[in-house]
Amino acid sequence: MKIVHIITRLIIGGAQENTLLSCQGQHARGHDVTLITGPALGPEGSLMDRAADSGFRVVVLDEMRRAINPWRDLRVLNQLAARLREIRPQIVHTHSSKAGILGRWAARRAFAPRSGEAAPPAVVHTIHGLAFTASKSPWINWAYKVLEKQAAPLTTRIVCVADAMRQQSLAAGVGRPDQYVTIYSGMETQPFVNPPVPRQQVRRDLGISDADLVVGTIARLFDLKGHDDLLEIAPRLCKRFPQLRFLWIGDGTLRESFEKRMNRLNLRDRFILTGMVPPARIPELTGAMDILVHPSRREGLARALPQAALAGKPVIVYDVDGNREGLQPGQSGYLLPPFDTEKLLDSISKLAEDAELRASMGRAGRQFALARFDAAVMVDALEQLYGQIVSMPAGRS
Repeated sequence: MKIVHIITRLIIGGAQENTLLSCQGQHARGHDVTLITGPALGPEGSLMDRAADSGFRVVVLDEMRRAINPWRDLRVLNQLAARLREIRPQIVHTHSSKAGILGRWAARRAFAPRSGEAAPPAVVHTIHGLAFTASKSPWINWAYKVLEKQAAPLTTRIVCVADAMRQQSLAAGVGRPDQYVTIYSGMETQPFVNPPVPRQQVRRDLGISDADLVVGTIARLFDLKGHDDLLEIAPRLCKRFPQLRFLWIGDGTLRESFEKRMNRLNLRDRFILTGMVPPARIPELTGAMDILVHPSRREGLARALPQAALAGKPVIVYDVDGNREGLQPGQSGYLLPPFDTEKLLDSISKLAEDAELRASMGRAGRQFALARFDAAVMVDALEQLYGQIVSMPAGRS
């Protein structure tokens, strides 16, 4: 098949990793794959080099940006339509809200019915997270909800990375139930199962002793990621567990304010902040942890959960959005009432006290994650979906 994927920017992030692995897997299976993206701007880092070395075509539209700009976005819409007319794919697969809206309308514009022309492509859109719940501004959320409702009729199938995304979208009036399918976001699993750098070496390089108990977090240092909740309970945890260390993987605009707060609490030595790291280092850093805590307040389905499970670590997470689908509550980790910091403290304490419980949850989590989140499983599911929709009779979608 001839397939075009569209995403706003190829930064280091879950949606971008999902898209890149989809392109790589489909290219490896002999499909003609093109990825259209904007420049990888921002402090998060870039996956552009990995994409360039993967063998499929990568087209960068310089004006495609995350920020809303009506005049620039209209130009991008026209550029996308021109590219799609040139490529003439069988599948247009859009990712994330901005590229999802522009890409779906571009496909409609590029392939408006004309006599004698080939059938238009099937259009697939993946929801990695809900844009109409993301902003602190109710007006922006309202605008995205309207735009998603308008784009849904242009879409053959809507892929969700968790069942929770489908439920919330339908509750908001976006699309029809029969349009939705859940395909969990895949990842390269073996680097987490067998990390390239041994745990002892990674811990030694980070200044972590064998006796230390490491509670890790993988997230941007940004609003709504839950680092504030950990700082709130850190004094009590550190007093109770003298060997407790926090390992925060990621960087962001709130790093300086977090460090100031750590200093005020006289706990700066208990926190290790790695800053931005290449994606290839995430498996070895996850392997250096003992527990993964992800207290984010908004997610599609946090990739940190299966990553930690693959590394054999128990996970602790709030029950928001699709997170409950990333673990087996009570078996591979703890699913907590949203934003309940006392339950967060209790869960960390319980795991900190019981090495065998950590080990048993880690074993259960690895088995669960291998079956649900391997990249090959995701590509298989997409292959099956694409095959179904390109063989549909004209007019059925």
